[in-house]
This record gives sequence, C-alpha cells and structure tokens, in this order.
Amino acid sequence: MANGSEVYAAGRGLQMSVRAIGWFMLAAVPIYFLNNYLTFVMGWPGVAPVFAGMSEGAADMRAWGQLGLYLAGGLLVLLYVGKTAAAHLRDDAARISAFNAYLVRAAFWAVFLIGIIDTSISFLRIEGILPYLVGGGLSDELGRVHFRGPYVHIPLIFVALIIAIKSKTLGFHWLTLLVVLSELLIVITRFIFSYEQAFMGDLVRFWYAALFLFASAYTLVEEGHVRVDVFYAGFTNKTKGFVNAVGSLFMGITFCWTIIFVGLGSKTSIVYSPVANFEISQSGFGMQVKYLMAAFLVVFAITMLIQFVSYLMEAVADYLDQPGHKEHEASPSAG
Repeated sequence: MANGSEVYAAGRGLQMSVRAIGWFMLAAVPIYFLNNYLTFVMGWPGVAPVFAGMSEGAADMRAWGQLGLYLAGGLLVLLYVGKTAAAHLRDDAARISAFNAYLVRAAFWAVFLIGIIDTSISFLRIEGILPYLVGGGLSDELGRVHFRGPYVHIPLIFVALIIAIKSKTLGFHWLTLLVVLSELLIVITRFIFSYEQAFMGDLVRFWYAALFLFASAYTLVEEGHVRVDVFYAGFTNKTKGFVNAVGSLFMGITFCWTIIFVGLGSKTSIVYSPVANFEISQSGFGMQVKYLMAAFLVVFAITMLIQFVSYLMEAVADYLDQPGHKEHEASPSAG
C-alpha cells in the first residue's frame, strides 16, 4: 500500500509539474511580445540590465518591471495549476489544441484574404485602373506598403480572426487547391496570352509558404509528420509517451523558442527588422507582402510551440497510463 501511495504521489507530482511547465511556456509568449514592444518601441531597457546590475550596481526600475512580468506570469500559472489540481493532462492538452486550431484557422483566412485583395490591388495598379476606382490620391497611397500594410493588411487580419471563430474547418486543403490554381493561371496567361506580372508569382510563393508553415502544427497533432525510426513502432504506449515527452520538451519546444529568440531578439533580427520596416520585394508592382512572409516564421514557431506543449501533456499522460489515449490511424514511419 505504501508503495502504491508513493507511485500515486510521484505521478501526481509529475502531472502538476508538467502542467506548470506547459502553461508557463504559453504564458511566456505574450509576455515576451509585450517586453519586445516596451523595449523596441517604447525604449525600455529590457531585462538584461537586471542581471548586469547584480555586479555593476542597481538596474533601471523599468528593467525590474519587465522581469517582473515573467515572475507575475509564473505566479499566475502556479495559482492556476494549484486551483485546477483535479484537471487531467488530456483535458489541458485538448483545450490547448483547440485554441491552436483557432489560431491556425485565422492564419489561413488571413493569407487567403490578403492574397486576394493585395493581388487585386496590384493588378488594378499595373493596368492603370485603380485611379479611376478610388481616385489618384488613394491610388498613390495604396502603392506604398506603409499605407497598404496598416490600412489593408492589418484590418484583414482582424477580419480573419473573426471569421475563424465561426469557421470550424482549417481549410488547408483549399489553400493547396488555390496554390495549384494560381500556378495554373500563370501557365495559361504566359503561354497562351503572353501575359505575366510579378504579383502572380508573389501570390504563389505567399500561399505556398503559408501552406508549408501554418499546416505544420495541425500535422503534428495528427501524427502526420514522417517519423524515421527503428525501435519506436515496437514501443509500448508508456515508452512512446516517455520518448515523445522528452522530444517535445528538449527538442520541439526548445527549437520553437530558438526561432522566436533569433527572429525577434533585436531590432536587426531577421524577422523583427523586415516586419517593423514593412519590407517589400524590389518589383514595384508586385504584392507588398514580403514583411508578412518574414512574420510567417514566428507564426510557425508559436503554433508549433503551442502544439508541442499540448503534445507534451498528451505524452506524459501516456507515460502515466492515464485513460483517453488516442490512436492515430495514419502515422507515416520509415526505417
């Protein structure tokens, strides 16, 4: 009986720890973005001076405040986990996956709407039709990404967030079809009508990049990624859970945070710089979405991070032999 009680206590402790780690990983994402805003836009010092100040003197109180955001987030996570101690790992995993599915749906609708509208604007501009529809002044403004981004792209993103609440399908099979159709249109117009513009190729790359990056999180939860293994297929569910938990925590989650840190760590980072400056391609009449394609990397990292947290909780639930294990009919493997 004593051994049974110890095993139960150990399992419960592991469950609480994994829930705390997982929820803190999620809470840290908006806190990190808020800190980046305070640092890069508002001119706050960031958290680094706190650690430098330990040896060089007192740090700016704003730096302590920024560090305090993480501490407050950790405290709220501990309070939440303690208050919902009876919750199961699979319940948390299901809620996290449902929220991630919403984000991915919103991303699909955003790239769909932006692709259609931005391509239409570029077509009307290059054919000289836009000034007759909206006037010369607005036509000129729509030719500038610093106008088109805030006043066309960003509102469409908010529209996508609203549509995603009502729409319950991810829609990536439709995005695949749209990529094929847009490429087919290029072939037809080039070889039959001798007509091709830069925005047509931009649209294919825009949608294909979104398809590749945004569908990754959904593919992860459905076990659709190709798994190259020799021993894994023969493992028990408990052993698979251990392997998946270790992989999710030390490879998946770490990889996603690395992308976020490298992409957004400074004003000159490979993602922050093009997004903050609304970077576009050199073709004057192409789509003005290059800065959004840079942001795709962060969307990919965030959605994968969220899904890896859900995957971690599912894996630990398997390791603890908790009920509700999901069998995936299609789990491609090789080896």
